[in-house]
Order: sequence, then C-alpha cells, then structure tokens
Amino acid sequence: MTVGLAGDTMLGRMVAERVAAAPASVVADDVVAVAHEADLFVLNLECAISDRGRPWPDPYKPYFFRAPPAATEVLTRLGVDCVTLANNHALDFGAEALVDTVDHLAAAGIASVGAGADQGAARRPAVLDAAGGRIGVVGLTDHPQDFAATPEHAGVAFADLRDDVPEWVLDTVGDLRDRTDAVLVTPHWGPNMVPEPVPHVRRAAEVLHRSGASLVAGHSAHVFHGVGDGVLYDLGDFVDDYATDPALRNDRGLLFLVTLHGHRPVRLQAVPLALDYCHTRRAAPDEARWIADRFRRACAAFGTEVSDEDGRLVIEWPDPSPPSG
Repeated sequence: MTVGLAGDTMLGRMVAERVAAAPASVVADDVVAVAHEADLFVLNLECAISDRGRPWPDPYKPYFFRAPPAATEVLTRLGVDCVTLANNHALDFGAEALVDTVDHLAAAGIASVGAGADQGAARRPAVLDAAGGRIGVVGLTDHPQDFAATPEHAGVAFADLRDDVPEWVLDTVGDLRDRTDAVLVTPHWGPNMVPEPVPHVRRAAEVLHRSGASLVAGHSAHVFHGVGDGVLYDLGDFVDDYATDPALRNDRGLLFLVTLHGHRPVRLQAVPLALDYCHTRRAAPDEARWIADRFRRACAAFGTEVSDEDGRLVIEWPDPSPPSG
C-alpha cells in the first residue's frame, strides 16, 4: 500500500477567492498526477469549509481561515481520501462551521479525523480500505487547548504532548494495531516556523512509534523537517497564500509517497514542490536542488540517508522480517 501525504493545506482567505473562481487552478496538473500514484491520500486541512459561522472570540488570534464549499473540489481532484482537522484553525469560525466542514467532506466521500461535534467524534479514528489492506488514521493536535472538544461541545482532539502522550492516544493506536494492517498517526505539533522538531515532538514521536504506529506524519512548522525511523517530523506546507520567510523558504515543499509492507514503511519518495501564491506546482530544477539539499541535511540529523531517483528524493528502510529457510 502506498500512502500519499501532504502537509498544511490552507484553502481560505485569498486561496478561497481562487477556489470560488476556479477550483482546478489551485494545484497544478503535474502535482495531481503524483498524488494519484498513491493508493490512499491524506493531508492536513487547515481551514473550515463553510459559508456560516463567526470568528473565534479571541482578541489575540491573528488569522481566521474559511473556504467555500467548492473547496471539496480541490480535494477530490487530488484524490484525497482522508483529512485531519486536528489543528489550530478547525474552530476559526466556531462549532457551526466545524460541523459544516465535516458534513461537506463526508458528502464528497472524504473521511475526516481529529475534530468533531464532541470529544468522542473528535478522537474517533478512520479506518480506510485500499490495495487489499486496511489502514487506521489517528488525528490529534497539541495546540490550542481552547479548541479541545468536550463531551458536550465540538472541537479538536487535543493531546498535551509536552510531558507525555495521553493514554487515549496510545489506546487508540493499540486498538487499531490489532484490527488493521497499518496505523498512521498524524499530529499537529510544535511551534510554527522552526527548522527542526522541538524536544517534546521528538519524545512524542518515539512514544507513538513504540506504541504501534506504523507511520507518524506531523505538521505545524510550515516547513518540512527530516525523516527518522517511520517518522516524518513535519510535512511542511502544501497550499497557502502566506508570506515567505527568506531563510526557511516555506514556499518550497514536498509531496510524500510512503509504501508500507504490512505494519512497516519500506520506501519513501518525496517530490519537490513550489508554493506560488495560491497555487502549488512541481518545483523547477533550481528550486528542487535547494529542496533536496535541505531535505538531505534534515534527514542526516536522524541518521537517514536520502538518494535521488529521477528527481525524487528516496529513502529505503530495511525489511525487519527474518530471512526464510
């Protein structure tokens, strides 16, 4: 089974205007073609999909992202099977818009995890079938606590990862490990605009990996990080209208294809991307060279080697199965 992974996908604000005018123009055809190589495609949707709701009442919150219902056309064109809504923008326009988001996604045949009408719905994983196998998907976020779902109120699957991984997360992963072929945990963790994972993210990744997660694919930093043993620390950005940091270059990203054999990832392909204003395309050669250099250095910090195959950055993990005979 090959799982496609993309990071923060923000279809609100100026992107929303482009979505309303021409949904097919948001992501280039060459990126869509790569996404369609996956048996399943999962991304972090960092906005509400609704035409209702009011901005979250926090005077210190600077950004509010909401996309029109046509945003599902962007996702279906990519072949997205599941999104995580566990992030700091799920409640930008309140519970009404969050519930709308879940409903619009479901109507488009897209599963969602990480947020919902109450705590039970927010924490509930998705189980997806593809390529003759089943994969469980768990979404969670370590910020903001104010967005946490409760038994009575809509919100996100909040997990305070600063000290440890909460028991509900470990129990969910363990249950999925027993009844699926693979488990993907996709956490929204750590601060924005940092070049590498912070200590509590590294600790949580180790715990999730030991607890039975086949693959951990994080996001939040807006820039891609390195890859360890079954852990993609940050997928970076995928679509947005953000200002570009001249050093971190959040306008340069990666689309990931991870092949799983049973519960283990065995091969990763990372395809370089360029994030233009409200439009994502395959990276040009000079952009791809910068991306490749940064990705190699980020992965080297975890002892991970990266090779180049026809413009794709490739990681091979050894098969842990004992030899036969």
